[in-house]
Amino acid sequence: MMFFSLSTIFFVAIILHVQIVYISSNSYTTLLSCNNKNSVYNIPSSSSSIKSTSASFTSLFSIRAGGEEDDSDYDLDFSEDEDDDEDEDGSDLDDLFSMDTTDTDFTEESTMDRMLVHWSKTPPLTKAYISSSMLLTALGYMSKSGNEFPKYCTLDWKSTINKVQLWRPITAFLNFGPFGLGYIMTLQFVWTYMSTLERLNHKNPYDFWFMIVFGCTSMVIGYSVLKLPPSFLGHNLSTFLVYVWSRYHEGFEVNVMELFNTRAELLPWFFLAQTALFEGQLPTLDLLGIAFGHIYHHLKTVGVLKTPRFIVHWYHNSDGAVPTFVMGLYKEVSSDFEMQ
Repeated sequence: MMFFSLSTIFFVAIILHVQIVYISSNSYTTLLSCNNKNSVYNIPSSSSSIKSTSASFTSLFSIRAGGEEDDSDYDLDFSEDEDDDEDEDGSDLDDLFSMDTTDTDFTEESTMDRMLVHWSKTPPLTKAYISSSMLLTALGYMSKSGNEFPKYCTLDWKSTINKVQLWRPITAFLNFGPFGLGYIMTLQFVWTYMSTLERLNHKNPYDFWFMIVFGCTSMVIGYSVLKLPPSFLGHNLSTFLVYVWSRYHEGFEVNVMELFNTRAELLPWFFLAQTALFEGQLPTLDLLGIAFGHIYHHLKTVGVLKTPRFIVHWYHNSDGAVPTFVMGLYKEVSSDFEMQ
C-alpha cells in the first residue's frame, strides 16, 4: 500500500510538471486567441512593435549615413562597433554554454513556483471547488474506511429529505472518485478547463455560475429520473465542462499530456476512454454528462437559456458587501487581460 502511494505520487508529480510547463506556455495564448475569435477581448497587434523596431533601425542608419562626418570617422566607428559586437557575441556564447542550472525548469523549486503561480491565477470559483474536493478526498483517504469519499457528503435523498442534510446534493459534486491516478487526472482536467471557462466569462461571471448550476441540476434530476446511481458526480461534471469547453474551441489543436495532439471537439471522447480504462466499465454517466453539455450549448447558442435578470442585477447594481467582494475577486482575473 505504501509503495503504491509513493509510486502514484511520483507519477503524479511528473504529470503535473509536464502539464504546468505546457499550460504556462500556451494557456494565455489560447485564451486570447479564443477571445479574438469571439470578439470579446482585444489582442494587441504586433504591428506597433514592428513599426517601433523599424523606426529604431531607420534612426540608426540615418545617424550613420547622414552626415557631415568624413569617411575616416565612419570607418573608425564601424571598426569599434565590430569589436564591441565580437565581445558581446563572446559573452553570449559563454552564457549559452555555461553549466549554471540554478534556474532550470527541472528543479523542484521551479516546479513548485510554477504551481503556486498558476494556483494564484486560478479564478475564485474554480479555486474554491478544487480546494474543497481535495480537502474532502484527503479526509476520506485518512479515514478508517480507507480511501472512500466521506459518506455524509454523498448524494442520498433519504438523508437529504428526512434528516434535512441539504448539503448533500452540493457536496456530492466534489467527489472525483478515490484518491489515485484517476483522481489526479480528473483534477487536472477540471483545473485546466473549468478555469479556462471561468476566465472567458470574467466580465460576466454570472454566466459561468449559471452554467455550473444548469449542469449540476440537470445531472441530479436526470440521474434520479433514470434511476442511475450517482457515484462520482464530480467526475461527471468534469465531462460536462470539457464538452462545453470543446464546443467553444472547435478547430483548436489540443496537446494531451505532451503525448499526442487532437482536435478540441474530440477531447470529451478521449475523456470517456480514460474513464473506461480506469474503471473498467462503460462510462454511462459520463455519456450523460456530454448529453447535458450538448443541451446547454444548444440552448445557450439559440438564445433560449439566459442568466436570470435578478442575478445580473445583483452583481452589477448591488452595493452590498458580498457582491463588492466577488467583483473584487474577478477584477483581479480581469487584470490579466488588460493592455500593458
